[in-house]
Amino acid sequence: MLELKIVKIDKPDELNFILGQSHFIKTAEDLYEALANVPGARFGLAFAEASGACKIRCEGNDEQLKELAGKNALELACGHSFIIFLKNVYPISVLNAIKNVPEVCNIYCATANSTEVIIAQSQSGRGILGVIDGLSHKGIEEAGEITWRKELLRKIGYKL
Repeated sequence: MLELKIVKIDKPDELNFILGQSHFIKTAEDLYEALANVPGARFGLAFAEASGACKIRCEGNDEQLKELAGKNALELACGHSFIIFLKNVYPISVLNAIKNVPEVCNIYCATANSTEVIIAQSQSGRGILGVIDGLSHKGIEEAGEITWRKELLRKIGYKL
């Protein structure tokens, strides 16, 4: 028997997060090390163990973000998943460092949008099937919107 569920990520609107899948007990420490090298970044993360003690392992340099990560990981209750909440840094600035952590298998999303996680539950446990990240599309951007997007990327330093 398989049951589908949706779990909404609980967070302040402006807060970015990364949701992924990993394995092995040292994931929390390795993710911490990857993020701790980013100047000015504040973060909290939680890794859900799917074997052994099956604990939620929390790390970070911001106690409120650590607590938020632990709370969301517990609500998701999906084995070998991790969630990272970020302040003072955008996900794009840390994604490659996270992807290069040897235990990381998959990134489901990296966003500040309202997000729902689609979960499958069987008799043996729960797993993430995917995410609903943000809102439905409202059409194709027009000339003025293209100009706005390009100017914004240059203004915030992501394009020259």
